[in-house]
Amino acid sequence: MTRNTKPKSWAEMAPLLVDVAMGRKPADLVVRNGLWVNVYSGEIVPATDLAIIDGRFAYCGPDANHCIGPDTKVEDAEGRYLVPGLCDAHMHVESGMVTVTEFCRAVIPHGTTSMFIDPHEIANVLGLDGVRLMHDEAVEMPINVFVQMPSCVPSAPGLENAGASLGPAEVAEALNWENIIGLGEVMDFPGVAANSPRMVGEVAASMVANKTVGGHFASPVLDRHFHAYAAGGPADDHEGTRKEDAMARVRQGMRAMLRLGSAWYDVESQIKAVTEDGLDPRNFILCTDDSHSGTLVNDGHMNRVVKHAIECGLPAINAIQMATLNTAQHFGVERDLGSIAPGRLADFLVVDELDNLTIRNVYARGKHVADADGISTDLPAYSYPDSAKNTINMKSDLAASHFDIAAPEGRDKVTVRVIGVVENQAPTRALEAELPVEDGLVAGDLDADICQIALVERHRATGGVTNAFVSGFGYNSACAMASTVAHDSHHMIVVGTSKQDMALAANRLREVGGGVTLFANGEEKALVEMPIAGLMSDEASPIVAAKAEQLVAAMAECGCRLNNAYMQHSLLALVVIPEMRISDIGLVDVRSFEKVDLFV
Repeated sequence: MTRNTKPKSWAEMAPLLVDVAMGRKPADLVVRNGLWVNVYSGEIVPATDLAIIDGRFAYCGPDANHCIGPDTKVEDAEGRYLVPGLCDAHMHVESGMVTVTEFCRAVIPHGTTSMFIDPHEIANVLGLDGVRLMHDEAVEMPINVFVQMPSCVPSAPGLENAGASLGPAEVAEALNWENIIGLGEVMDFPGVAANSPRMVGEVAASMVANKTVGGHFASPVLDRHFHAYAAGGPADDHEGTRKEDAMARVRQGMRAMLRLGSAWYDVESQIKAVTEDGLDPRNFILCTDDSHSGTLVNDGHMNRVVKHAIECGLPAINAIQMATLNTAQHFGVERDLGSIAPGRLADFLVVDELDNLTIRNVYARGKHVADADGISTDLPAYSYPDSAKNTINMKSDLAASHFDIAAPEGRDKVTVRVIGVVENQAPTRALEAELPVEDGLVAGDLDADICQIALVERHRATGGVTNAFVSGFGYNSACAMASTVAHDSHHMIVVGTSKQDMALAANRLREVGGGVTLFANGEEKALVEMPIAGLMSDEASPIVAAKAEQLVAAMAECGCRLNNAYMQHSLLALVVIPEMRISDIGLVDVRSFEKVDLFV
């Protein structure tokens, strides 16, 4: 299949757009009789026609009859809403379990026509080569998939060891690529506050190149470190969970990004800064960060986020602005995206009901790409090379004994630190629990909802296994789940109540080249193979979604009642979000950014 050609710029097309608007030349497509959702004026304009030529709007007004020629395609919106194509301001394609191509296949019918992706997951496994692979795939898409250059690989130097390392030199190189829109989320907020050379160099290079610097300040403590972080250059932040978080960021001149992903529900609490306290909605942006394939295929993408924001009391026009114009302005692409207006790319939706965002048709660059029945456009084939596969580099198969936790000598009980999962939020809690000792080994406590967690090194075949405890999954039988999606260094996380099942799950992922699997009582109950960097499947998104749903069902059969518990599982090694995490060097208290002992 031929490559999708990059659309011509507004500057290149201006004379033609003028000719079509004047009626001197015919449009390719005219959509008549729509309700124009105008994100600039904040109003819904009735009886509007749109005229499109070469993928851009030439005319938006009351009567486009003069733009119609003998070959112009004319469609009647029949009084439906004409809504700008939706933008996801911050996300990681890899969390969808699929490639960029398959991610687009899943989200286009839900009205997403622009995405701003940070491929720091693949960067932690394959380095700059991995970023380039996803960048080049993104360029091929019929919708706008912009790439942010990952800033923190690894995310927390000294607290974890990833499969690769990137710094200012790699950032400077990537900033010259055609589709790099900015610097990805700066997760090393202590590094920014401390003026670490890596962070100072990367942020400076991005700002000199006039690129947007993404933020990630995960601490709930808004002290001088937060103010120093804002002074250091990040222009947005999606890590807020409270109304005061959103207000603090906007007051510092940052955009507050409010996320609703598969497992993060941070819109409802923060949108009150607008609906209750009256802050200017222009500085609020909606995003997902992140959605797995089951959510994408079955529940939606940015349409789901917009609908949720409306349900939380935000006027529909403001919710749509936060998923269109606000995003485009933030990334400096307002001339192309984020609105239905002359000169912009003709990315728009035909919508039956605005509050529910019931999408009838999706257009991208003036072409019909999806309707209520699904995607209607071909996507170019893109193959990842063998170098992006076979990345599960373990020393050998594991035995149940690799998950033994030896107690201090002579103890029949011990007090241990426990990672506490918080439903529907990315942060965890730092808990403590008293656990029994059996034959010199510490055991979990199913009645107290405490099971084992292990991080298995998988990049350099060191044979390292870090063991600890986690609470919140609700497992009540012999089982274990393993995943090579383990943000951000992407080793292997294994959570279980049975050491035998933990070993079986880990070895199974080594066998298939990565992914996620669940074993119960010695039998495999679910498997999603992800051979690309151990992060993404090479199968079609509906197939992956079906496997993901089987995984959710298998977890539930083992007693897990968490919403999208797989996403919670995958973040347990993210050592830049408080309070407690696990890494290849041990247990990490993210409040103090220090390695701590398992035993209190």
